[in-house]
Amino acid sequence: MDQDHKKLKESSFPCEVLEKVLSFIDSHKDRSSASLVCKDWYDAERWTRSNLFIGNCYSVSPEIVARRFPKIKSVRLKGKPRFSDFNLLPQNWGANVHAWLVMFAKVYPSLEELRLKRMTVSDESLDLLARSFPGFKALSLSSCDGFTDEGLKAIATHCRNLTELDIADSVTEDIGGGWLSCFPESFTSLEILNCASLQCEVSFDALERLVSRCKALRVLQVNESINLEQLQRLLVQVPHLTRLGTGSFMQELTVRQYKDLQTAFSNCKNLQALSGLWDATSVYLPFVYGACASLTFLNLSEANLRSGELAKLLPHCTSLRRLWVIDTVGDKGLEAVGSSCPLLEELRVFPLDPYDLDNQQGVTEAGFLAVSRGCPNLKYVLYFCRKMTNDAVVTIVQNCPDFTHFRLCIMNPGEPDHLTNEPMDEAFGAVTKTCTKLRRLSVSGLLTDKAFEYIGKFAKNLETLSVAFAGSSDRGMQCVLEGCPKLRKLEIRDCLFGNAALLSGLDKYETMRSLWMSACNLTIKGCKLLAKEMPRLNVEVIQDEWSDETHANKVYVYRSVAGPRRDTPPFVLTL
Repeated sequence: MDQDHKKLKESSFPCEVLEKVLSFIDSHKDRSSASLVCKDWYDAERWTRSNLFIGNCYSVSPEIVARRFPKIKSVRLKGKPRFSDFNLLPQNWGANVHAWLVMFAKVYPSLEELRLKRMTVSDESLDLLARSFPGFKALSLSSCDGFTDEGLKAIATHCRNLTELDIADSVTEDIGGGWLSCFPESFTSLEILNCASLQCEVSFDALERLVSRCKALRVLQVNESINLEQLQRLLVQVPHLTRLGTGSFMQELTVRQYKDLQTAFSNCKNLQALSGLWDATSVYLPFVYGACASLTFLNLSEANLRSGELAKLLPHCTSLRRLWVIDTVGDKGLEAVGSSCPLLEELRVFPLDPYDLDNQQGVTEAGFLAVSRGCPNLKYVLYFCRKMTNDAVVTIVQNCPDFTHFRLCIMNPGEPDHLTNEPMDEAFGAVTKTCTKLRRLSVSGLLTDKAFEYIGKFAKNLETLSVAFAGSSDRGMQCVLEGCPKLRKLEIRDCLFGNAALLSGLDKYETMRSLWMSACNLTIKGCKLLAKEMPRLNVEVIQDEWSDETHANKVYVYRSVAGPRRDTPPFVLTL
């Protein structure tokens, strides 16, 4: 053993060479693996890492990060669990970014990029960010909350080198449009601006002046308050855009305005992604035809198009790889997808109203089958529908065996195969057997433990599993935990799984990022036993008005090297 160690030392790279080699590795997974080789590699990786990804803000503390990585310039940080998107997490649960920013201001003066998802971001935090990093360039706030226009004013006023401001799907209040006028007249560096999710009137004069100054702008996504005439004036300034999010199409136009807008779109020869199109109809939709030839991503999730409108649009999008639509397109619209988009790799079909369970409109297995026949390269699907059959899913995955993400959401809980009235077990069995590259799976419909036996037996590359209203006993969850070696995130709601299922994962949870269980058959006693057996896990029970002393209605389990979090609110019980 000593001889082997001596040979290793003699043949090891000089520190300068090793650091140079590691500087070419961008993948955070590869860098983490490299740091485990030996102490020399650990130190070299530590000193050369400039980009940091943290998938759970409570898995580590700001202090631990600061001690390990002294030269960070870019941080990507995620906060709340995904089910917070469905209002399953109480307000003020946590994931506040401020403590992180305080530490970053002390140790990372050269910070250039910050990308946050599902974090609470106050105006105070944005002001601290704006004033602490003179070279700061990129801010992305995805599904964040807590800030107003005062915070955005601070960013606009003080971040003189800003190249990216991306506010995507964030929940904001008291946001006025005046913050855009806070960018100095000398400011010209912006390359990406996304304010599509802001629920406010935008100061168009300030926006137009900003766009005209920023000659390198390549991404512009505005919100619904921007009308067609204003959009035309913006497009004239930046015909070189690669990504455009339009405003509302609800405006009466003169013949001259119509022609000017059509010309402006036709001049966008480099456009690769198009979104927005609020209230778009067959009257004005032809505007965009001239800009569609190079599109690879078309996001129509804000446009309630009908089948005929979609069928006329898609033949102009010959290079399309990604498509998002509302289920108002119906099965006929999806038939047009299958016949017009042979290169398609990603399809997302969202419901117009997911809470209207009596509405039988939308899409069915017929539309999904049509897409699978015409789009053999499909790898990612999110499909909301009212009904489905086992045979349809079997055929779909035979047509498209390369799925890595298969998210089928049958909106009526516990819905069986609508032709045979059988459980949907065989559908998901076919998915896991056929799609060997599957990494993310969402299951729905009437499912027994047999579906989970299939998942545990065949889904060997599965990383994320989302389950709702499914399973017949603890055995189902046990099969998944025992059989899926790469599982990182498990999200479960409204299922029969109880303490035995929870405790079957004792050997698994430390290799996972997180477990979420809500409205299942868990007890405080079972959660306490898990916490006792696995002290390096944080086991949190989230209490609400329906909680009692024995039942654990919402449980969030995650690994952490920082121990219990320090900002636990009164309604969260840490075990």
